[in-house]
Amino acid sequence: MIVDDVNAAIADAMRKQEPLRLGALRMLKAAFMNREVERGHALDDSDARQVVASLVKQRKDSIEQFTKGGRQDLADKEAAEIRVLESYLPPAADPAVIDRAVAEAIAETGATSSKDMGRVMKAAMAKLAGQTVDGKAVNELVRRKLSAV
Repeated sequence: MIVDDVNAAIADAMRKQEPLRLGALRMLKAAFMNREVERGHALDDSDARQVVASLVKQRKDSIEQFTKGGRQDLADKEAAEIRVLESYLPPAADPAVIDRAVAEAIAETGATSSKDMGRVMKAAMAKLAGQTVDGKAVNELVRRKLSAV
């Protein structure tokens, strides 16, 4: 279980005195606990991965804002936290796999214009379930392919 792995990693980070890793792991554990309270039951690995993915997305958004604001020190800290968090996610999907999933989703839904964007995104993301995928990148790919149709 991911939650158990995080608890073990927190103890390890404390022993090795790795403050950055420890901070990221504690933040992750707190997010797990918050989600458990929301759901009213213990998290399974799928729920835990969703929590990790949302935290990674938040960090990426923060990096963008910090970089615009000229705070490279904070952007670097967020990037280091992303590296810790991503170790709890499955490997990123291959771009060729994403491209194929989008093409299949367009064919299956019979999409012909950007009005069909929602249906295509839903089908493509369903095909990519269980893999680490940047939704924004998939969205841009779908938009490009639909404008070319």
